[in-house]
Amino acid sequence: MAAESPADGPPLEAIESVFAVTEIHRSADKLVYVGQPRVSPDAVTQELWPTFHDAGYELELRGARGRVALVAEPQSLGVDGIPWKHIGLFVATVLSTLFAGTFWYHIDPFAEPAALLRAWPFSAAILFVLGVHEMGHYVASRYHRVQASLPYFIPIPTLIGTLGAVIKMNGRMPSRKALFDIGVAGPLAGLVATVTVTTVGLHMDPIHAPAAVVQSPDAVQLHLGFPPLLEGLAALFDQPLYRGDPTTMVNPVVIGGWVGMFVTLLNLIPVGQLDGGHILRAMIGPDQETVGALVPAALLGLAGYLYFLTDHTGQAASVWILWAVLTTLLAIAGPAKPFVEERLDSRRRVLGALTFGLGTLCFTPVPIEIVG
Repeated sequence: MAAESPADGPPLEAIESVFAVTEIHRSADKLVYVGQPRVSPDAVTQELWPTFHDAGYELELRGARGRVALVAEPQSLGVDGIPWKHIGLFVATVLSTLFAGTFWYHIDPFAEPAALLRAWPFSAAILFVLGVHEMGHYVASRYHRVQASLPYFIPIPTLIGTLGAVIKMNGRMPSRKALFDIGVAGPLAGLVATVTVTTVGLHMDPIHAPAAVVQSPDAVQLHLGFPPLLEGLAALFDQPLYRGDPTTMVNPVVIGGWVGMFVTLLNLIPVGQLDGGHILRAMIGPDQETVGALVPAALLGLAGYLYFLTDHTGQAASVWILWAVLTTLLAIAGPAKPFVEERLDSRRRVLGALTFGLGTLCFTPVPIEIVG
């Protein structure tokens, strides 16, 4: 008796053109189609994966003891149960960013533990910028039915209290269109949040360093490089940045905006599976790997320029040396490879170019430098 297509699976006639089905089984929540490929195994997967994806399944071709089967597992797009790991990391990052914020507000958290809460605007600014960036990816992933986790925030004791946030994507990327939309959604959403936070921070009161800190013989100065986007917003709203003033600095909420700009810049580096790598891979196809291979050399060139041809300390160069190493590893790992290699429409290509252009407004050759 001929196999009958399950009511919740794709039509059997859509499968039979490349895979002759002899049996259909349901194992737990999986659909298993047993049979023989009519074309090569890679061609079977290439042909049928979009069909199963549209029906709500992830597809894998498996073979054992002379039997070949198409195994279709339902996509898991929602959140199953209470995401305790995400909540725990978020709470830990709230605490770490509050602690980091005490540096910018000149608060001693050990002498005044309760004063930790006074750093909440800085913490909120950082978490808002990072969270909106990652939720941009998450919403776009859900739209294109690509499995993605909620954001994982990463707490760490640094001057900003975090290494950022990430989402984990499972399953295959259906098309260059989906790859582009998911890649571009994070930076654009994050930039909207960044501009909002920066604008609010520029209108808040600056922070004045205590006299004891300014006059201390052991005092060091932390210099932040302000990117063109931050400079432009300050000029637009006629707000000072207190550059070169050791006694006064911008409100720490502006530092949250600065973090958003730096994160956007790094994510738009067009290599591997960074956002910029996704966007460029979708725009120009496999040629993106050639561009990605040149990125580490460009970063090393920037580091060499700062170290040998400017008066900056080695710290300025070390940032880009570190990223040269990281992008080398990312280039080796390679970009995401979508199933459907259709050419992007002109609207998306223009948006991609605009996104990279906005990314350049977040670039500063010396992001941070400590001067003793």
